[in-house]
Amino acid sequence: MRRAINSLKRIYHFILAWAGAVIYRHPARKLFVIGVTGTKGKSTVVELINAALVAVGSRTALSSSVRIKIDDQSRVNSSGNTMPGRFFLQSFLRKAVKAGCGYALIEVTSEGARQYRHRFIDFNAAVLTNLHPEHIESHGNFEKYREAKLTFFRDVARFSAKSKKYFFVNKDDENAEYFMEASGGKAASYSKKDIAGYDLSPALLGDFNRENVAAADAVLGAIGIPEMIRRETFRTFGGVPGRLEFVVKKPFAVVVDYAHTPGSLKTVYQTLRCDVKPQKLICVLGAAGGGRDKWKRPEFGRIASEYCDKIIITNEDPFDEDSAGIISEIFSGVAPGRDASKIIDRREAIKEAVKSAADGDAVIITGKGSEPYIRVARGKRIPWSDKKIVEEIIKELKR
Repeated sequence: MRRAINSLKRIYHFILAWAGAVIYRHPARKLFVIGVTGTKGKSTVVELINAALVAVGSRTALSSSVRIKIDDQSRVNSSGNTMPGRFFLQSFLRKAVKAGCGYALIEVTSEGARQYRHRFIDFNAAVLTNLHPEHIESHGNFEKYREAKLTFFRDVARFSAKSKKYFFVNKDDENAEYFMEASGGKAASYSKKDIAGYDLSPALLGDFNRENVAAADAVLGAIGIPEMIRRETFRTFGGVPGRLEFVVKKPFAVVVDYAHTPGSLKTVYQTLRCDVKPQKLICVLGAAGGGRDKWKRPEFGRIASEYCDKIIITNEDPFDEDSAGIISEIFSGVAPGRDASKIIDRREAIKEAVKSAADGDAVIITGKGSEPYIRVARGKRIPWSDKKIVEEIIKELKR
């Protein structure tokens, strides 16, 4: 019975994808479409590619977890989906064609691929940033999560009507060979070593951002953007909202980041430790509810214990779960004797972190990034901005 239900779901999603393409008259055929998939870095890679294309005068459209952009019109992605539904994407691409855009950049997620949101979009290029465990409850295991990502590569290779197709794989990722094979052996590999001599913007701290730059550089080089333009773009890049975003730098730093997996949390903490070198690292973190990857909650506590001098565990997106219960699960991973506390109210947690910071310290607030709301029970969304809250608290404390 379960197999039959799953089969019907697949048929349903496939038909919706086909219908969206037909209704909007296959707009991707008139665009150069680049899809970026992976666990981390998708938004940054998309924005880097976009910045270089705009620098050479190209009109672009962009769909990411951060924003929806068509030419010079941009708005926050408030849908709650990194990769919106099939009708939205086809409508987005049709609007891009109407606006005279030459390029469309799309973040491709595992859930989106599983629901065929990428099908009947004729991609010119597919990019893999990296792969780490995520959405395990949703997919069943890491192998199925990886398979969903591989489906995107395979389908671009098999079904995209574009005469020339490009594939780019991070060769430093341990899953690289799977994606090389999925592309039919046509993928170009890239590495952070490829951009060793590049002068990068302060907004691109850390090895993970060097990988993001290398991915963007590989794509841009393949489509003919001059190296001089690429280098200048990476040197002056202003960053992505909520991605290692410094709200203040002096007398202590306050940073907002979207990190919501163990790998990304560890990477952000390592980057701040190595590149900012704070006297103390004060960490505010939580975890999403709704049954999302419960396995990673105690792991968050363990990672925070390894890198943070002061840990404040707080609310994030509880959905229908009990916030206190989620926080306790994270706290269970914290090593005994660590300076750790639980503050359910996220604003109060941020305030406590900022109040406790001294000159030379760094406060890192993770989990929300630039998301504009907190998701609670019965589908309700509470307007929110970690960055705005930090700015308000700093003003209050200066009075």
